Amino acid sequence: MYPTWRRGFPLLLTLLLAVSLLFPSFPAQASEKQDPELWKVLRPLDKVVSFMNTGAHPDDEFSALLAWLSLGQGVRTSSLLANRGEGGQNEIGDELGNGLGIIRSRELQEAAHLLGTDLFLLSEQTDDPIYDFGFSKSPAETLDKWGEKVVYERLIRRIREQRPDILLPSFRDVPSEHGHHRAISQLSLRAFADAADPKVFPEHRKQGLRPWQIKKLYLRGSKEQETLRFNIGNKDPVYGLTYPQLGEESRKLHKSQGMGRDLPVEEYWVSLELVKSATGQRTKEESSLFDGLPVTFADLGTALKDRGLKRRLVRLQRQLEQTQKAYPDRRAVTRQVQTALKQVRQVAAAVTDSRLNPEEKTDLHHRLQVKEEQLLRAGAEASDIRLNLTVDPPVLTRGAATGVTLNIQNGGASGISQLQVEPLLPDQWKASTESVPKALAPGSGADVHMKVKAPEDAAYFQPYQSPLLQVRVNYRLQGVKVTRTVTVDPRKQTVALLPDWGLRITPAATILNTEKEAEIREIRVSVTNHRQGDSTGILRPDLPEGWKAEPGSRSLSFTRSGEQKEATFRLIPPKSVRPGRYTVGFTAEVEGRPFHTQVQPIAYDHIGTSYLLTEARLPIQAFSLKFDPGLKVGYVESGFDQVADHLRQAGIDVTPLTEQELASGDLSRYDTIVAGIRAYLSRPDLLKRNERLLEYVQQGGHVVMQYHKPGDNWDPHLAPYPLTPGEPSIAWRVTDENAPVTFLQPDHPLFQAPNRITDADFEGWVQERGLYFPSTWDSAYTPLLSMADPGEKPFEGGLLVADYGKGSYIYSSLVWYRQIQDQIPGGYRMFVNLINYPRHR
Repeated sequence: MYPTWRRGFPLLLTLLLAVSLLFPSFPAQASEKQDPELWKVLRPLDKVVSFMNTGAHPDDEFSALLAWLSLGQGVRTSSLLANRGEGGQNEIGDELGNGLGIIRSRELQEAAHLLGTDLFLLSEQTDDPIYDFGFSKSPAETLDKWGEKVVYERLIRRIREQRPDILLPSFRDVPSEHGHHRAISQLSLRAFADAADPKVFPEHRKQGLRPWQIKKLYLRGSKEQETLRFNIGNKDPVYGLTYPQLGEESRKLHKSQGMGRDLPVEEYWVSLELVKSATGQRTKEESSLFDGLPVTFADLGTALKDRGLKRRLVRLQRQLEQTQKAYPDRRAVTRQVQTALKQVRQVAAAVTDSRLNPEEKTDLHHRLQVKEEQLLRAGAEASDIRLNLTVDPPVLTRGAATGVTLNIQNGGASGISQLQVEPLLPDQWKASTESVPKALAPGSGADVHMKVKAPEDAAYFQPYQSPLLQVRVNYRLQGVKVTRTVTVDPRKQTVALLPDWGLRITPAATILNTEKEAEIREIRVSVTNHRQGDSTGILRPDLPEGWKAEPGSRSLSFTRSGEQKEATFRLIPPKSVRPGRYTVGFTAEVEGRPFHTQVQPIAYDHIGTSYLLTEARLPIQAFSLKFDPGLKVGYVESGFDQVADHLRQAGIDVTPLTEQELASGDLSRYDTIVAGIRAYLSRPDLLKRNERLLEYVQQGGHVVMQYHKPGDNWDPHLAPYPLTPGEPSIAWRVTDENAPVTFLQPDHPLFQAPNRITDADFEGWVQERGLYFPSTWDSAYTPLLSMADPGEKPFEGGLLVADYGKGSYIYSSLVWYRQIQDQIPGGYRMFVNLINYPRHR
């Protein structure tokens, strides 16, 4: 994963003003009286206490509290999350699975960056064992699928690395919570003792990690379970917002989840329960989150027997506080930072030479190292010495070279000397650096040019690994050595090593209907040349036995990097294809070297560009699918599913319904109108034209309405008869994709034609059965299916059908889109029956 800015992430301090692209809601008046960027890096200097918040997914952070701790109190805060949200829904695009995980990871990094918090994820790569497999009601199921030992080892390792004084899981281990949340809460509670036990994962010792005793572990409190309650609703004088408002600004960066609210200025009470403590203090005596903890270096010194070191820590604490008091005078801050930096290094040397026991030395060294990193960031901001790294071109291929430019601008009042620049690259990569100026006077700048070359066997881009290219910059400022590490701003450029040719297959997957003979499929392969300059090669499909392709191969040539061309192939299966799963691969042979990788760019303004690399394979599912060929379907596309495209591939006549069509078009020409999942959320025009939709049904039309969340602009009276999704939505779902399904009316026409539906059609489903099941519905609806997670009461509202006037209306909470987009035969067959219902009523 990308390291956070506390661990070498580029020093791109968040603009908390209206001029910022990402944070337009921050008050412009702050810029007139305050210096938010400077204060953000000064605020943590006088504290040594640290706080870690654990959760399962992106958006699980307790954002309001993190804002108060980090921006308000100067506490070193971190979020430690399990997975990357791959199993969720996407409110800004059509990426799902790993593609969605990449988006949510970058959004999470930007959200953490805004709050000044560290970020760590236990999931380390795409298709990691710790994967968001969808909603779970069971922590046991979660840990079984993730691999409990894998999760726990990574959790303990991160705790020992970061050494938090306070640990807070975002959720309690209660039956009403997501199984992923409960699993992380259970492990966090166990970690309180185990992270301090050298017998637990003893291999960590060989990695240089010592056991660590967390001092306090809290859970979110309530009136019945509460030991501490405090208000964080006050407005920060520098940022001009309350801490809950600042937290919501970070949540707004989770755009793929539609997060973030506008909050009023009001009291915001945090309720916590202290459930584990190593401070020796009774919970009833607590008046503050920090009771019983060393908050400053002076506090740390009180427990030491070394009087000389104790005095050094007190002096250091005074210097750090003096540095903060110099705000907002950047010149004064720079002088104080450099003095403090020298003192931190002197104290660290004294700790090394002291007679402290190993545990005391390790603890002090860790806190001093953190303080040095904080001072380096503060000095960089205060001194106005700006480092900007650009790469041209940012996309490389194996054996290729690229140009790197480090722009250094000294906008401060002091000169810098002994300037050194060192590229930090993976093994076997090579770099050459042009001459570096030894000094830069105030008001001057310079460009340092480097040439970087990739080895012939370089690894391809991985979205969760550290940035490919980093540059270490050393210089002396006011006589004190400064070391900074800079990377490319991920919102502007992504340095990636990609295959010579990147492929994209359309469609990404398809089906064959065994009811037809030798159904030919037209497949388009988009090819992007990533090589610098021209290239020539051949693209060919790799076919199952007995299959043919026309043409058998395609020759392609390119003149420049980034150029795209498209090759079309007609896949011809054998005359009689048996039901089953088939795979067609594609290989590009470029100047004698084979490549068979799909490269999917993932680009959004708020996160920049990333890439998902997968095998260039087209999965094909063959099965029997019957439908009426003359059926005309209108589809209200929500942007959250791709069902319409897949139905078209199956040969069904599907037309997207535009705003104009819904407003004034002739809806009667459609036999069926389908609404995509959560369409009332993303299509305000559907909400506005709902009466036309109901009138269409009343006059003899047929509507298939897919599920909505309670908050998706859904109103019970949008349907022809009242229907209400259950709340809390967490309780109204069937998460076991293999949960038994009961046919409540086996002879109903929806199960008879055009496809005969049996138990077999509910086999092999993915992720879940359904979600947001209705809790109540009018008696005019007929429920057709019953299903439940193990040990729970069955839901009967997953498939409801009703006559309305001359027409009919179906509401379904089953996740048809996941089944159809994964080529699950039963999902296709049943959904086709839903849209063909007018012909078989």
